[in-house]
Parts: sequence; structure tokens; C-alpha cells
Amino acid sequence: MNGVARGSDIPTGGPFRPKLLIPCAAALLLALAAQISPCDGICEARADGAAYVDSVRFVQYLDENTALEEVRGGGLDMYYYHVSSDRLESSQSRQGLNVHESTGGSYSILVNPAVSESAFNPFQDRDVRFALNYLVDRRLVVNELMGGYGVPIISHYGPYDPEYLTVIGRLAAFEFGYNPVLAERLISDRMHAMGATRDESSGAWMAGSEPVSVSFFIRSDDPVRKSIGEILASELERMGFAVHKEFGDLNKAFVVVYGSDPADLKWSLYTEGWAKSAFVRYDSTGLSQMYSPWFSNMPGFNDPSYWNYENEMLDNATQRIYTGDFGGAEERAELIRAAVAEGVSESVRIFIAGKNVLYVTHESVSGVVNDFGAGLPSRFTPINARVAPPASGDHDGGGSGAEDELRIGVKQIYQGSWNPVMGFRDAYSSQIGALLSDPAVFLHPYTGSVIPLRAEWNVTTAGPLGALGVAHDAILWDPVRQQWREVGPGVNATSMVTFRYALGNWHSGAAMDMLDVVHSLYFAKEWGTQTGPDDATFDTEFTSVAAPSVQTIKGIRPAGPDTVEVYVDYWHFDEGQIAQWASPGVSMPWEMIAAMEGVVTDGKASFSRSGAASKGIGWLSVIIPNDSAMIRGELESMRDAKHVPAALAYAQPLAGLVGDHGGGDGDGQHYFQSRYDSAISWIDGMGHAMVGNGPFYLDSYSPESRSIRLISFDDETYPFERGSWSGFERAAFPEIAGVEIHARPVVAGGEMRVDVSTKGADSVLYFVTSGRGEIVSSGTIPVTSGGNMGDATDATAADTADTDTADVTSVVIEPGDTKLLSEGANTVRIFALSETVLRPDIYEAGFLAVSPGGADLGMAGGGDVDAGIGSPDAPEAGPPGGGGAPAVAAPTPDAAADESSLPYAVAAGLALAALGAAAYWVRKRKTQASDMMAAVSGK
Repeated sequence: MNGVARGSDIPTGGPFRPKLLIPCAAALLLALAAQISPCDGICEARADGAAYVDSVRFVQYLDENTALEEVRGGGLDMYYYHVSSDRLESSQSRQGLNVHESTGGSYSILVNPAVSESAFNPFQDRDVRFALNYLVDRRLVVNELMGGYGVPIISHYGPYDPEYLTVIGRLAAFEFGYNPVLAERLISDRMHAMGATRDESSGAWMAGSEPVSVSFFIRSDDPVRKSIGEILASELERMGFAVHKEFGDLNKAFVVVYGSDPADLKWSLYTEGWAKSAFVRYDSTGLSQMYSPWFSNMPGFNDPSYWNYENEMLDNATQRIYTGDFGGAEERAELIRAAVAEGVSESVRIFIAGKNVLYVTHESVSGVVNDFGAGLPSRFTPINARVAPPASGDHDGGGSGAEDELRIGVKQIYQGSWNPVMGFRDAYSSQIGALLSDPAVFLHPYTGSVIPLRAEWNVTTAGPLGALGVAHDAILWDPVRQQWREVGPGVNATSMVTFRYALGNWHSGAAMDMLDVVHSLYFAKEWGTQTGPDDATFDTEFTSVAAPSVQTIKGIRPAGPDTVEVYVDYWHFDEGQIAQWASPGVSMPWEMIAAMEGVVTDGKASFSRSGAASKGIGWLSVIIPNDSAMIRGELESMRDAKHVPAALAYAQPLAGLVGDHGGGDGDGQHYFQSRYDSAISWIDGMGHAMVGNGPFYLDSYSPESRSIRLISFDDETYPFERGSWSGFERAAFPEIAGVEIHARPVVAGGEMRVDVSTKGADSVLYFVTSGRGEIVSSGTIPVTSGGNMGDATDATAADTADTDTADVTSVVIEPGDTKLLSEGANTVRIFALSETVLRPDIYEAGFLAVSPGGADLGMAGGGDVDAGIGSPDAPEAGPPGGGGAPAVAAPTPDAAADESSLPYAVAAGLALAALGAAAYWVRKRKTQASDMMAAVSGK
């Protein structure tokens, strides 16, 4: 999975795809050819195992302050939740710690748009929802609530997402400044149109004789979200609404928000948070997850018994992005732009701020992999982390002698459910579960590119417009006839991917084989297809998400004991994306999946949260004793009945592909019996049904002590050696060393030149934005080595430029573009880009423009003030598209504000004052961040 997690809760950011198979998305990076030696005398190599530690223990710490002190004192090695920046501002406060800054998470407000027959819902109206954007002071959230460690955002994509550069121009039209006057006007117009009235004495909105009430579910376990909820609730009360505030954590939100019919209006607003599980170069599912009904993550969640939000335009656009239904990069980009604009305009999910979060580890810990999406809690960190032996005493200070145990504090130890179909829906469980099973492919932590993990691949494609023949003996599961059938002659597909697996053993001791792969492809087709209203293999969440992808599968062809060909109607200009799309996700042994399937089709539990809620049954979780017992019962019944699943009845033609398939008995029963026995023995011995093939296995889950313990899977068949991922410990960021704006103030209609000094960058992307929020010029310029800044007259450039080693790129804005600048404050935004590390350095500066002949009205005694964002560890100063200039809210996304009403001299003075304040704040924050990064990197 390379997706997003709800509220520090749900994996996001990229694609969240169910983990069984949807031509699945969960790839791991190619091991680097040149790897860094990780030990430095800290650890002793063991004979087996991919990890440097023997075990990993996850322990719940709800309070981050307590966790911080535990890490500082050595009771914990690291904490998987962010620590407030005010606790880490000074060098003294960081003693004993390594501090790691990361981006990737975000905050949003989920709005209930349901039409209800029981009560008046103001948010059923799109314009009322849209007005909420002007009630949220995004700058206040970032600067005060988040301590400057964040950036205002208005869409799913923020400045450090690769797709942000695709949509930045479209987002510039929205200019959401904090403007309660405008919000009240928009709300009032629509409320009157819907028949509501305003009480003249109290100011309260009335629907008939009843006050218009909204229910706000506020996450109280996250201080930032609690504050966001309280502030927005106060704003809504001032707008005349009666606000009922309900507080709770994710467990409660699963019931009240995600588990109820939106039409019941048990909630109107919810403070969401998101945490990414990986860094994504080409995001195919993020917009679907955040904006589109088909993906089962919008109000109603595709439960047929609930009211469901509908938006055909978003469904069509995002499904085309998801299924590769585009002719090239620009067509894909336009689909993304259109979907983002519609999602922001619909305002069912309103994004507020992207997070720059601080994680802490004990100073003795090394080997952290700070993924650009997941941050410190990346999948690679526990595998690659090393813990230095203590000088004396025990590692945990408690007499256990657990020197080779990595102790990780987590905010929550268990929420939601653990199952490989529609479980692992929160960040807390997915961070742990990712260590238990290896996907076929994953994502590079710094480029977001697809890389092999358990399967090498070779892509053959005729796309986007051509076709290639499918092998006539390829097979396809028929969910109506309940059997595999050969596709026969004359069938075509767009692409074919050959996967060669590094198999090895499951944690239970059973050998992985091609039947595990075949069964996962069966499951996707069977559960991704609804054959009728009474189809037992239908899940309200999984089926709708899986359907678009399984419809592209044209056939599979097992081609050896470790090889399968997958034919799909899918194309992408990046072949790694085709491999990711087609890759079978084999996360658990087929016998465990089959047993879970039996439990669900018998109506004892549900794979999904909404399915469980609507049927009044449990959400299946393989680590809960009762659910494990049900799974064991199914396994025992299948074993005693000598049951061969229909999906594997095709196994006989595969003789020789699964080792000792026949076992000498002629009908393969020895093989099936041994698989059932190994699964039953595992559950009996371990007390749970979590079986994977990853670098760790689940040893124990203790609700009483709020802890989960994993043990290194030291099996000789595991294909990765210790240190395989050490090359990911550090990334070489592109850097903007300085920026000089010439000829200031800029004369509208004249040439404007900006010299950009960079290190480690391949290209410079720039946007020049007028004070009206319109992009007047943009472009990408390759960086060439050599050159220098010359005379650095700009204050920020003079402070930061290293003219001996930096490359200088000149950005020239032609007179035809500069004539579109606003008199007064304008903005230039610059991105330094690298193809090997996709985390841009961003610089933003406000500058003055004057009309021809008006240059003498410019700044006396110097140039304008730059508000530079700086390096990837510094926060952004202003909202996307708004720059350092004063934010002016546009009445609608399509209207431009007229800023020429003030006399020029007054406007210029106000602009300079705002820019000066912004520059001071950003420089202060940049200095703190730079000091911190120097401490982390040992500089």
C-alpha cells in the first residue's frame, strides 16, 4: 500500500489500495547498488535475519510529552507520533535526542452533505460548504497551533507533493484568505434561498420554529485538531448556528462518523487528519480517496443502505486517472487539475494545513529512514535501525537485558481492525502491519518511483492505443461459473507484465508457492465483481474499490514455479506504474484467506467497517482471540473435509509448480492437508491468525499492557540480508543557495530578471504571481553547472549564497508578461528540483511592481523584502498562490479581487509592512530549522 491514513489515523497520500490484490499498489524500492555500511561498531552481525534487532516492541503512549521524556531517558528508542515544536526549540531541549523533521501528513475537515428528511442540514448546499474555506484561518493554524511547522493548503496536494506542481496554477484561482465577512455573506444568501430565517434579536438561524443545529465531532486526542475544532465551532456560532460539540478518538469516530448513515445527521463536521504510508511519484488514487464517491471514502462510504454523496464528474475523472485511461502525461495532468478544482469547489473534504512534524529518537539510535511520505515511521526504519548497547545496565532500564529490542512508542496501539482485505485502515495499525508482509513492489522513499521488493518484473506494452495478444492458455476466474477458464484465442490486452517472485517461507513454516499468487488473483476477481443482489462475496467497501481494476485483468498465465504473466488493459508512460498496477498482492497464505472468506460468507464477520456496521456484526480482525478462533474453525473444517477451494481446483494443471504438490497421493491432498495443518498449528501456538512473509512476525498483542511485540523472522529462505536498505539512510536534497531579483522595483512592461543559485538541482521551476493571484509567467529551466551569482545585492541572497559551489540559473520574465503584474505587491515562487530526490527546495519572495515612469514611488533606500521559504526543513510562509503578499480573498474561485482601490503609496506601504513581518517570521523559523537539521545530520 502506498497510501494515506486517516487522521494520523488513515493512510493517504498516495494510493490506498486494499492489500490482497487490486493490481495492487504496494511496492518497495530497489535496493541501491552502492550501500552504506551501517554498523560503525555499534552492532554485531547475526547469522540470519533482515533486521539489526531481534525484536520490536510497540508501546502505547497517548501523551507525547511523556513519550518524549521516555525517549530522552532511554526507556523508548523512538516515538512514532509527532512532538510539539515548542518542546524542541532549544539545543538544551534536544539533549539526548536525535530530531527528525518530516512532511507528508495533513489536516482536513470532513463535511456531511447529506439531504436529510429528519432535520435541516445547511451543508447539503455546496455554497455553504464552500464558505467554510473563508472561516478557517489557515495561517493561524500553521503559525500558532502548529508552531510554524506546517504550510497552509487548500487541496489534497501540498507544496512537497510531486503532483502539486501539476495543479499549482489551478489552485491559484481559489485564494482562500480568512474572511468571515465574505463567509457570512455567502452563507446568508444560501440559507435564505433554502428557506431558513435569521432571528433578529439573537442572530440565530431558524428552520421553521427550530434552530439550525450542527454537530461537530472533534478529535480530542490530538491537541491541534481539538483547537481547530474549537475555533471553527466558535466561528459557526458567530454565523448564527447552534453548534453541538462531541469529542472523541478514532475508535469513536469509526462509529459516529464513518459508521453511521449521513442522513441521520449524527455528525455535520469532523476534524480529520492524514498520515502517508509512502512517498508517491505518480499518485493514482489520492484524489479518488479524498474527493470521489466510488472509492468508498466519502460520506455514505458506498453502503447501499445509507445516503451516499454522488459526483459523476469526480468519479469519471479519478477513475480515468486510476485506470490509466489517458493518452499521455499532459492529458493525465489535465484530469488531475479538473478533479482537484472540482474537489475544492465541492468542499466535502476541506484541507487546512500540511504538517511538518518532528519525530524523536534516542541519540544512540541510527539507521532511521525518513521517508518523504511516511516520515520516520516508514516501513524501512525498524528493519534498518540499530540500537547501540548501553554503557552499563539494560537497554530498557528495567532489568530485561533486551539490548537487541527496538522499543517504539505509538499514540495508539490498536484501533480499527487487522485483516488483509479492508483492515489496516488507520496509520497506527498500518505502520506495524507493514513489517509483517512484503508486497511484490513498493515505492522509493525519496523519488516515489516503483521498485521491486518480492518480485522482479518485465513490462511489455502496446499502449496507449495499441494492443498485444493474450496467450491462449492464460486463465481468468469466472465468478458466475465459479471456475477458472482459459481465455482462448483472439483476446487482446494493452500490457503484459512478467513477475518473477522471490518466494521463501511464510511465518507459519509453509512454503510460499504459485498457488498463493493464483489465489490472490482469484480473490480480487471474485470479490471485485458483484454477480447479483444476493452475492455472498460482495463487500460494500472492497467491491467498489476493486471493480475498476479487476475489470482490466484480461488473464494470467503461471509460467514456472516462481513466475506469472499478468495481462491487463492498463497503460502509463512510466513502466513502473504498469508493474505496480498488475502486481498480485500476496500478503497472507491462501489457506488463511480462504478461511477468512468462509467466516465472512457465513455472516459471522465483515471484511470492512461499513459492512460490519450495516449488518450488526464484527469487523474481522486476525489478532482478536474470538476472530482467530473462528478462522481456526474454518481451517479445521476444510482440513477434515479434505476441501480443495474452487479457486485452487485448477491446481492439478500446475503440478510441479508448487514443490511436492501431489505428495505421492495422486490427488494433491498431502499438499492441502499440510497447508491447513501449518495454519492451525500457528494459531494454536501464537494465539492469533496473523501470518505474513515479512522481516518480522507477530509474537504477541497485549491489550492489558497496551503493547505489541514483533520478532525478527530469521529464516534462511528470507530473501533480504541485513543492511539491504541502508542506502536509504540519507538523501541529498536540492538546495536554493540564494536568489537575486534585479531592477527593483520591477517596472511593469519591462524585462524582469531573477538569478537563482542552486546546489544539487537539475532544474528550476518558477511562478510569478500578480497581487490578484493570477500566474503571469511560469516555466522550467534546466540547471547547468558553473557560473556564480556576481554581486548579490538582495539581502536574503547575500546571506545564503555560496558563490564558489553554486550553479546560477537566470529566470527572465519578458515585458509581455510583466505588464500583467499588479501595481504594488507581487510574488515570485521558485522550486529547485532534482530527479533523484523529489523533495523540492522552495523559495518565495514578495516584490514591488510599478507602472512605467513610476519607479520613483518605490522603496526608498533599498529593494523589497523577500519572504523566503528556504530549505525542505523550513515552513512555508503563505498560502499556495498567495505568496508573501497580503492575502485578499476572492468572492468565488472564478472572480478576481480588484486591489486598485487604495492609493498606490498607501497600498505599497501596507504591502511592505506585511512582507517585512512575513520575512522576519520565515527567517526566524528557517534559522531554527537549519540549526535542528545540522544537529540531526551531525554538521
